[in-house]
Amino acid sequence: MIDRDIYPVDPWRFVETRYPLVDPGVSETLFTVGNGYLGLRGNHIEGRIAHEHGTFINGLHETWPIRHAEQAYGFAEVGQTIVNAPDAKVMRIYVDDEPLSFDEADIREYRRQIDFRTGVLERDLLWVTPSGKRVRIRDERLVSFEERHIAVLRLEVTVENDDAPVTVSCQMLNRQDGEDVYGGVPEMMRAGFDPRKAEKISDRVLEPVEFWQEDLRSALSYRVAASAMTVAVVADHVVETENEYTARRLIDADIAKNVFRVQARAGVPTRITKLISYHSSRGVPARELVDRCRRTLDRIGVEGVQEQFDAQERWLAAFWERSDVQIGGHDDLQQATRWCLFQIAQASARADGLGVAAKGVSGSGYGGHYFWDTEVYVMPFLTYTSPQWARNALRARVLMLPAARRRAQQLNEAGALFPWRTINGEEASAYYAAGTAQYHINADVSFAVGKYVRATGDLDFMLREGVDILVETARLWATLGFWRTNGGTDTFHIHGVTGPDEYTTVVNDNLFTNVMARYNLRVAARVVNEIREHDPHAYAAMVERLRLEEGETEAWEHAGDAMHIPYSEALGIHPQDAMFLEKEVWDLDNTPAEQRPLLLHFHPLVIYRFQVLKQADVVLALFLQGNHFTPEQKRADFEYYDPLTTGDSTLSAVVQSILAAEVGYQDLARQYFEQALYVDLADLHHNASDGVHVASAAGVWTALVSGFGGMRDHYGDLSFDPRLPEDWPELSYPLRWQDTLLRITVTREALTVRIDEGEAIDFYVRGEAFRVEPGFDSVVSLVNQGPVLPGRPTLRRFADARREDGTLLSASVPSTSSIPIVGPFED
Repeated sequence: MIDRDIYPVDPWRFVETRYPLVDPGVSETLFTVGNGYLGLRGNHIEGRIAHEHGTFINGLHETWPIRHAEQAYGFAEVGQTIVNAPDAKVMRIYVDDEPLSFDEADIREYRRQIDFRTGVLERDLLWVTPSGKRVRIRDERLVSFEERHIAVLRLEVTVENDDAPVTVSCQMLNRQDGEDVYGGVPEMMRAGFDPRKAEKISDRVLEPVEFWQEDLRSALSYRVAASAMTVAVVADHVVETENEYTARRLIDADIAKNVFRVQARAGVPTRITKLISYHSSRGVPARELVDRCRRTLDRIGVEGVQEQFDAQERWLAAFWERSDVQIGGHDDLQQATRWCLFQIAQASARADGLGVAAKGVSGSGYGGHYFWDTEVYVMPFLTYTSPQWARNALRARVLMLPAARRRAQQLNEAGALFPWRTINGEEASAYYAAGTAQYHINADVSFAVGKYVRATGDLDFMLREGVDILVETARLWATLGFWRTNGGTDTFHIHGVTGPDEYTTVVNDNLFTNVMARYNLRVAARVVNEIREHDPHAYAAMVERLRLEEGETEAWEHAGDAMHIPYSEALGIHPQDAMFLEKEVWDLDNTPAEQRPLLLHFHPLVIYRFQVLKQADVVLALFLQGNHFTPEQKRADFEYYDPLTTGDSTLSAVVQSILAAEVGYQDLARQYFEQALYVDLADLHHNASDGVHVASAAGVWTALVSGFGGMRDHYGDLSFDPRLPEDWPELSYPLRWQDTLLRITVTREALTVRIDEGEAIDFYVRGEAFRVEPGFDSVVSLVNQGPVLPGRPTLRRFADARREDGTLLSASVPSTSSIPIVGPFED
């Protein structure tokens, strides 16, 4: 999937051996460095050719009025888009007054790499100037995990074979949402229609407030025009050389330059270190942020530059100790897995109460918005490896509760409704059918809360904040749903919603939504009742805080127990929704490749008329709530829906891999796993240039641990049922359960559980109970790796199947031709 001449296999590094002159966008994404708060795209320090000159701060956004062609009550009114922050990466190099520019330079050697153990992006190159001077250039880039507001750039230039004048122009630029300093427009701003890209604002976004220079320190600060957020960046410069040099500076509202003119002697290096601090706020004046940057740089100056690199290495050593998943005998898979895990850290580690955006801080894709991706795909990794990060991510939802309550009232519901896509807590989805209608976001957030507290034992969070989420989301389901009676049987239904599959919108009784809402209602009732029983003081405070009424928990339990779960006796499967099986089947096998993904080639109304999925929907429910489905139901559902799933969403392959492994399609599970693993590294969806697919990267961990590793924690019990791929000799991963750090190792013959720190833990393997004690490994023999089914499911097995009304299933591809296209059920 990857050109290994350019990107060689290295289990601990991601390396690039050739400059990507034709399409730099993917490389910019792959070599982004960030910490969850600040992200610097992998633009080269020369600051010239780029898909997107990107510097992103989590939550720094502009707002703009959404102009609907036809307005209606309750539509989202204000859009939000991430702001491209002032760019401090630029350190332009001139030799003999000739600039280093990759589109014309004679580059004899080139190597760029990011080391997952140091967190440092390094570049080494040899440039031969037109006059024959050999210029050795080495630069390093670090965004600190330890120091949230700090980035360090270090550049060393050596003219190896002659004396020469060398100039380094260190700059900070307000690029006005990514524009080139020369007025050019990057490729991503010229791109055509693609709803996955960020909205572009033509008006000025960053309004200058304060800018100045003192000695080798420069400062820029701005107020975001409509959102009124503020941001400041201050940079210090340290020059180390035995060459003679002079320094000059220039400052105005949108650019700060510190220019160093060096009389370089042959073989004598010049090193320039750029220490950068960013601060942002939703209300603090920009001048105060400048002062914060100053204080941050003053402190870092005392600690020393090398300490920042040493601290980064220590931080990552601890991260890998609790996070590293090891795949025996496959360095290529190991490299890609560690790249994915590293991306999760870069997207979430220092979010510190902000959300985890779909692209993290690596690009402007999806406008920098937070989705349900965090709760369903990212939170498992955080919960079981870095619980503090998980708590911080959940607190971002706690802080959104006031806006979520207002949104619920606007939609005539009780409780709270979390926004489908947002930065500031307000709904930003202009297309309600595939946005606001995805009410399942409420259950997803509550599911993450419940899983987090059970896995960590963090009752303090539940008592003070988590229960608020559970109660308010349960209240929404109680009013959104309704009762129906048939022959004395009461059932609870939820109509007019959209599930995870965005190719099927505004439906009745979407299975995923109903299954997850059932969980939400039950867990809210259980937690409230447990607090009432075990902590009367906390219960009284909760009742007052949430105005909890008598009988609410009983009503939630009743609704959850009576939730309608669709099932087709005729086909022996769970319909995705009440009317899904009434539609014609989309013949994906006969759909031309040039018409994929469907969302870029077909009007939504065309897609909505067919049984076709953007991503796993029912299958995701089978995984998240797997304890409520039998093995036979899981297999039947998987075999029906897998051939209907386009995989047009990067969220899909992970879940399909997990369920394929569980039901027995082990080769297919491996295929789906590798699709998820290489989504960005091989640019499989042709949009990695817009940023990392963070949810897919996080899902890789879940596919390894829960798919091949077989880990589940239904009902709060830790259990394992491994599915090790045939050519994998071993899979090993750490797992934090309560306050104990476990090491799980799977081979074809046995599963071994070891305690690295903490107390004894009870667990289950394929239904049998075991216990592991500190200092004593627990080794469980494995007879096999579960069922094995060949190939992959097709819909031909349903060739003679009939719907509930007796009609045969049929398949076609939308076409303007009146001649029907032969479907998969015909020969």
